[in-house]
Amino acid sequence: MRFGLFVPQGWRHDLVGIDPAEHWAVMNGLAQHADANEQWESIWVYDHFHTVPIPSDQATHEAWSLISGFAAATKRVRLGQMCTCMSYRNPGYLAKVATTADIISGGRVEMGIGGGWYEHEWRAYGYGFPPIGERLGRLREGVEIMKQAWTTGTATLDGKYYQVDGALFYPQPLQKPGIPFWISGGGEQVTLKIAAQYAQYTNFAGDPEGFARKSAILKDHCEKLGTDFDAIVRSANYNVIIGDSQADIDAQLDALDARVRPYLGEKTDAFVGEYRSENALAVGTPEQIVEKLQKQAEAGLGYAIFYFPNAAYSTDAIERFEKDVLPQLS
Repeated sequence: MRFGLFVPQGWRHDLVGIDPAEHWAVMNGLAQHADANEQWESIWVYDHFHTVPIPSDQATHEAWSLISGFAAATKRVRLGQMCTCMSYRNPGYLAKVATTADIISGGRVEMGIGGGWYEHEWRAYGYGFPPIGERLGRLREGVEIMKQAWTTGTATLDGKYYQVDGALFYPQPLQKPGIPFWISGGGEQVTLKIAAQYAQYTNFAGDPEGFARKSAILKDHCEKLGTDFDAIVRSANYNVIIGDSQADIDAQLDALDARVRPYLGEKTDAFVGEYRSENALAVGTPEQIVEKLQKQAEAGLGYAIFYFPNAAYSTDAIERFEKDVLPQLS
């Protein structure tokens, strides 16, 4: 199994109480931590503009600006977004942005891409909120444009949603044959079919039942399209709370509750409750987490991306995870 680390950027109310003037130092410090530890193959940010699960006046830093900053500030670790919303940027423009970041980084950028879902955010920024069919149609056309751009240096598509006509894309990304696609989302009829056609990586449900179902559907799409299912690395995201006992874990969750409740109000119970779910596979003692994730690896999970809700305030949990969990799973 390979490992990625989410860097807190505010979207999940994970920079609250920190002066905005200090945000970059906090985020870059975590990026530097991952860059220095070869157990971490990649660092990740989310592509959102408003906080979740409800919009608030707390910070949410823009994903691709951060990717370029990390590209310049780090040396080794790969750089991804989970995931870029296709409709937030014209795909030709996005291909240029990603290429520039790839060159700044020396060839370390990933393209996490999906159809998008956060309706309040879409409408607030003037994107409307088209039906899911249109959002996924935009995803398909956008990925095709980016693939052409990165493999041929030009793109032409007279699509339903996007049109490009001999658009030039120079310089090319340093990575050949282009920046890797992570097609994110578990939509069974469309998203997983796009993944089967274009993706080097997928990212969908991480619970045992959901992961098995999405994997089987992805395989079926690959067989129908004549693509190689085994060549696609399947990934999932996991929230981490690691402790020596249930009492220790409960204390950490109580602290998380206290930090976010002023902003989330009645939504706090559900927000923190995600960590108490039976599908929270990275919550527990080191032994419990290893056991649960080893089973996922046996089921085909090739890449796990971990989110630590306390990362901006302390690296203790990350360091414990590096010491007692990652060596058992790598």
